[in-house]
Amino acid sequence: MSDVSDQVPAHTAEPLLTPADGLPEVVDNSRLLGDAVERLAGGTGPLAVDAERASGFRYSNRAYLLQFRRAGAGTVLIDPIPVAGDLAPLAEVINPLEWVLHSADQDLPGLDELGLRPAALYDTELAGRLAGFDRVGLAAIVERMLGLELKKGHGAADWSSRPLPESWLNYAALDVEVLLELRAAMADVLESQGKTDWAAQEFEHIRLAGPPKPKPDRWRRTSQIHSLKTPRALAAVRELWQARDAVARKRDIAPGRVLPDSAIVAAASADPKSIDALRALPVFGGPRQRRSSRQWLDALERARALPDSELPPLTQPFTGPPPINRWSRRHPEAADRLAAARAAMTTLSEEVHVPVENLLTPDLVRRLCWDFVPADHAGESEAELAAAIERILADGGARPWQRQLTGTVLAGALAAK
Repeated sequence: MSDVSDQVPAHTAEPLLTPADGLPEVVDNSRLLGDAVERLAGGTGPLAVDAERASGFRYSNRAYLLQFRRAGAGTVLIDPIPVAGDLAPLAEVINPLEWVLHSADQDLPGLDELGLRPAALYDTELAGRLAGFDRVGLAAIVERMLGLELKKGHGAADWSSRPLPESWLNYAALDVEVLLELRAAMADVLESQGKTDWAAQEFEHIRLAGPPKPKPDRWRRTSQIHSLKTPRALAAVRELWQARDAVARKRDIAPGRVLPDSAIVAAASADPKSIDALRALPVFGGPRQRRSSRQWLDALERARALPDSELPPLTQPFTGPPPINRWSRRHPEAADRLAAARAAMTTLSEEVHVPVENLLTPDLVRRLCWDFVPADHAGESEAELAAAIERILADGGARPWQRQLTGTVLAGALAAK
C-alpha cells in the first residue's frame, strides 16, 4: 500500500475563475428544462452533481439550485423551485447514472426529496479520507490533485434568495466543473493504495443510507444549556425550544433566526412571570420578538406547571454506553478495553493511512468495548474471537472491508483485557 505523501503535486496552482464553456443560463421553466434534459441524455459517462441549500437560513434541507455536468453535455444549472413538479424526465435520465459528488451525504437528502436518486455513487471527499489526505475540502483536493485553485466564498449564502447573483452562479458552476476530472484522479490514487474496493463499499453505504435519523432530545443541543443546573430550568428550555421549532418548521426559517439559543437559555434562567419581565431580557425586547411575547411566556408557564415527575433529568438519558468519563468508575474493565482498542485502532490507522473514524465509527467501538463479556469467549482462539467480533461489527453496520481489517486487531486488544 503506497504512502500518500508521494501524491502531492509539485506545481503551482492555477486559479480557476470562470467555467470553461461560459456561465450557462439558469433553467427555470419547462422549456429550458426539456432542453437541459436532452443535453444530459446525449452526454456520456458519469454525472457530476452538486446542490446548494440555505442552511442557516431555512428550516428545511431543500435544494435551491442544482448543478450537473456530463461529458458531451456541458454544465446545467437548474432552479428547482419553479420546475419542482416537472422533474420526472430529468430523473429518468440521470437516476440510472453514476453520480460524482463531494460530501454526498450533505446533498443526497435534498435531491431525494425531488425524486433524484443515483444508481451508483462516487464521493470525492470520502475518497480523500480513504486516501489519507489531511485536507479533504473540495478546494484543497482540487488544488492537490488537479493543480487548480478553486475560489470559495458563497457556500454559506442564502441560496433561497432570488434572483441569484451572477457571482454565486459562477461559483456553483465551478463546483461541478472539476468533479469528473477529480473523480478520475482520485480513482487512480485509491487504486495505487489498494483501496478501490474499500471505497466502493463506502460509496454504496452512503447511497443506501437515507437521511440521518433525528436524534432524541434535540433540545439538549441548545448552546450554553450546561449553565442551567435545575430540572425546572431544563424544562423551560425544552418548552421554548419546541415552541420555536414549531414556528421555524411552519415558516421554513432556521430556528436560530426565530429565536437565538442565547435568548432561550436567558429566559429559562431568569424565569420571567410577566410579559414586561420577559421583554426586559436581551432579545425579547426587540421589535420582532415583542410580537411573539405571549407564545414565549406561554412556553415558560407550561414548564412551571409541570409536575416534578415530568421534568427532564439533568443529564441526557442514554440507551447505549454512558459517557466515557464515567466508565472508569462504573465499569473499569470496559474502560481498560476501550483504551486498548483505541490504541490498536490508532496504530492501524497510521499503517493504512485511513482516519480512525473511517475505519469504524467511534460509537461502534465504544459499544463493543462496553458490552463485551470475556467469559462468553473463554477458551476461544484469537481467530475465533476475531470472527465473533466481526459478527458484532456486522450487526452494528460495519462494511466487510472494515470488519476484515479491524476484527483481528480488536480481538488482540480485547483478549489482552
